[in-house]
Amino acid sequence: MTQPHTPTSADLQKDAPEKRSPGERGSTSLADGVVEKIAGMAAREVSGIHALGSGFSRTFGAMRDRVPGSSSKSGVSRGIKAEVGEKQAAIDIALVVEYGVVIPRLAAEVRANIIESVERMTGLEVVEVNIAVNDVHLPDDPDEDEDEESQSSGKRPRVQ
Repeated sequence: MTQPHTPTSADLQKDAPEKRSPGERGSTSLADGVVEKIAGMAAREVSGIHALGSGFSRTFGAMRDRVPGSSSKSGVSRGIKAEVGEKQAAIDIALVVEYGVVIPRLAAEVRANIIESVERMTGLEVVEVNIAVNDVHLPDDPDEDEDEESQSSGKRPRVQ
């Protein structure tokens, strides 16, 4: 009488399905808005940025934000457009800078911070960050947010 064969661990590994890492067991997709928000937060971290977006987009966005239930772009990603693929992303950003900053240096800092943040948080390769400086905020210019608040409340500013 023959003895039954007890399988060894080597026998079990040959017969078992090939083990896959967790990263190979599905896919992850990122919406354009996710990358836009990350880029917006990264841009705002750089000193010398007054606002994101052009004057028109900021004004229109502020009006849209006041409509209850509107699903507009959040203020964080206003002025930012991202194209997201499976492995790469490209980002366009419009800025209003503070008067007195060295714009090429500021643009380089913004670009570097966006690339570092997006690549670290998403794993995507950022192939380009295009920056458009649409305006310079002068020290004596009123902020648009302050103007809108005083107009919407119906009150005149107390101090001029």
